[in-house]
Amino acid sequence: MKIEFLGTGGAVTIPRPLCQCRVCVEARVKGIPYSRSGPSLFVHGPDVLIDTPEDIYMQMNRSKIKQINAVFYSHWHPDHVMGRRVLESINADFRNYPPASTTTDVYLPQQVAIDFQHRLGSGEHLSFLEKMKYIRLHTLQDGDSVLMEGVEIRLFRLAEDYVYAFLFSEGEKRVLIAMDELNNWDPPREVQEVDVAVLPIGIFELHPLTGERLLPEHHPILKIEATFAETLNIIHKLKAKKTILTHVEEMNRLGFDDLKEIEKQLQKQGLSIEIAYDTMMVEV
Repeated sequence: MKIEFLGTGGAVTIPRPLCQCRVCVEARVKGIPYSRSGPSLFVHGPDVLIDTPEDIYMQMNRSKIKQINAVFYSHWHPDHVMGRRVLESINADFRNYPPASTTTDVYLPQQVAIDFQHRLGSGEHLSFLEKMKYIRLHTLQDGDSVLMEGVEIRLFRLAEDYVYAFLFSEGEKRVLIAMDELNNWDPPREVQEVDVAVLPIGIFELHPLTGERLLPEHHPILKIEATFAETLNIIHKLKAKKTILTHVEEMNRLGFDDLKEIEKQLQKQGLSIEIAYDTMMVEV
């Protein structure tokens, strides 16, 4: 398996439109790895795409993806689903008649399928795409797994019970992918000590290098999102051989160079942690 990070930004990508902060200005000038598009990744081997942000067209066109066997959705949030029309673009045959369109399998975890029926029009849109035979919808119950090119993909809910993580297993190799929302999560034994863990980096309440307060102490987001400090606590419990952090929010106001220094400091502490950037490829 290889993991290709298509987009490593968060709900607000970098650069943020119209923003003139240091991080956004630098990202406009330098591009990748300073810029970050919406949250999505691709697992080569089983050839599985996870989530379709608004930037998915651009991400796929610059990627190493040759084919997609399946698409999985982690949860309903707009930054993870609003590029879903790409499923029409990659499958519809507008030139020929009768058309020679293709079909992509789309897997919805149990709660995601429910949420899609009343959030953002996702359910209606996917039903239309299925009617046109551009996709084939599958609803997975909690605890279900799918076998794809010899790789078992098992889904499970996190503590925020509308969002799912995925465990990819191929022989002795195991990869844990949690796209977002680690708040209050305590890693169960069965996902500990994986070869690679992909996790959201969390919200930076304090600057990890200077100790400067970046968010007001009583900011409401600190109650609903895991902080970077809480993410590190999860990493210690998870004990993965390697952890890769993604979903970097613009609101953190930390640029690529800042994050590389944070990564260096974490590695000095004996933690095998890398911070992902758009187009990064990781071999398992």
